[in-house]
Amino acid sequence: MESFVIFLVMFVTVIGPSGVIAAIGYASIRALGRNPSAANKILQAMIIALVFAMSIAVIALLILFQLFGRG
Repeated sequence: MESFVIFLVMFVTVIGPSGVIAAIGYASIRALGRNPSAANKILQAMIIALVFAMSIAVIALLILFQLFGRG
């Protein structure tokens, strides 16, 4: 049972940020299609959002390893 809980939590910690990254990519491509001259502003916002998504994923995995660590 504990293995299933670990798998479920790891699945959520991977799928959550992956969905955010996909949404960011989709939104940035649509924004660039509408206004190509705003590429620098769009790139800045996209990078900041990606950093936040990745930091949430890393923190979630660290909490997971802390809770279910075998050591």
